[in-house]
Amino acid sequence: MNIEDLILVSVDDHVIEPAHMFEGRVPTKYEDAVPRFVRRDDGTMAWRYEGQEILNTALNAVAGRPPEEFGAEPTCIEEIRTGCYDIGDRVKDMNANGVLGSLNFPSFPRFCGQLFMETQDKEQAAAIVRAYNDWHLEEWAGTHPGRIIPLALPMLWDPEVTATEVRRVAARGCHAVSFSSSPYDLGLPSLYSDHWDPFWQACADEGTVVCMHLGSNSRPAMTSPDAPIELVYTLSPVGLFSAAADLLWSKIFLKFPTLRVALSEGGIGWLPYFQERVDYIYSHTKHWSGTDLGGRLPSEVFSENVILCFIDDLVGIENRDHLNIDNITWECDYPHSDSTWPNAPEVLMRSLTGVSDDEIDKITHLNAMRHFSYDPFAHIPRDMATVSALREQARGWDISVRSVKHLRPETAASGSAF
Repeated sequence: MNIEDLILVSVDDHVIEPAHMFEGRVPTKYEDAVPRFVRRDDGTMAWRYEGQEILNTALNAVAGRPPEEFGAEPTCIEEIRTGCYDIGDRVKDMNANGVLGSLNFPSFPRFCGQLFMETQDKEQAAAIVRAYNDWHLEEWAGTHPGRIIPLALPMLWDPEVTATEVRRVAARGCHAVSFSSSPYDLGLPSLYSDHWDPFWQACADEGTVVCMHLGSNSRPAMTSPDAPIELVYTLSPVGLFSAAADLLWSKIFLKFPTLRVALSEGGIGWLPYFQERVDYIYSHTKHWSGTDLGGRLPSEVFSENVILCFIDDLVGIENRDHLNIDNITWECDYPHSDSTWPNAPEVLMRSLTGVSDDEIDKITHLNAMRHFSYDPFAHIPRDMATVSALREQARGWDISVRSVKHLRPETAASGSAF
């Protein structure tokens, strides 16, 4: 397949939420309680909520910046691309990258809404989560039909309330929900508990994919506090190894066989070994542990129910015959530091050498469309959805790498809101 003919759907990107997102979306009694987007004294930006100040670090939005300006320091709105927070410009950035569709994880609430779980007034927290989801569906995913795969936040503190929310947003076309890769790490019941059964049942009933993003357990992959940043990135590709094992041995998939879970930003190169390992273990332990997987091998259960996601994974694609090709999906990770924007097609093609056109179509868009109940071709003709057609629409759109340090305001009014 020629690179120009690829159709790309990314199942893992990110949004930097705009300041106005909660306006008109919460009950009157909570209008003064919603998070506020403010500029700090040093010009950097933050969200303020319940006594907390949530900064946006540079690594969260580095698209278009030179690598030497990547880092963990806070940013201001002037330093990030408008495509990070403006949906019109996001679509232009997608076009320039040849990307048709995109699923976007949150930023300031954290990957699965951990921020709101910490709110004491749970009715307030639930109202804000619903407002977040309404903004995501109506503005972020609704402004340009066919371009954004909607993703909902859960109410982590209550599986019954979350189940109701899953059903509410599914009725509006949203069939993805973010969730923690280890709720136990967040102080909640583990994946082995039946506590979450109402949530799993709702997702199974509605065909909603549970997206477990790397880092959604709020514990960084660190071996010691003095380890360099390279250590974190080294461990990241296998950061969901524990979640994969928990999912498999928890028997969630035996109870809810139609449930699908995505290991977002998990990579795939390690998975052939993982599946080999769990089969070997099971052949030795099943005789005395009492574990029964319904007559199937662990690898068979895993292959059927878990959606695999990768950014750039030559080894994983080379070993795709050991995986379920119908569950492999691709990610761009815009605008994070791992992103392949604006050269995603070129980077991806390195991994697709020797892959058949049928398999390429599955990996690049068909699997994502099926799993997330996403049909971009209902809005965009297929011949206008290719890399070449989208990039033609972006002709003249500036994607040059440029320094932005000089754009930071030198002074700002304390706590001023946008």
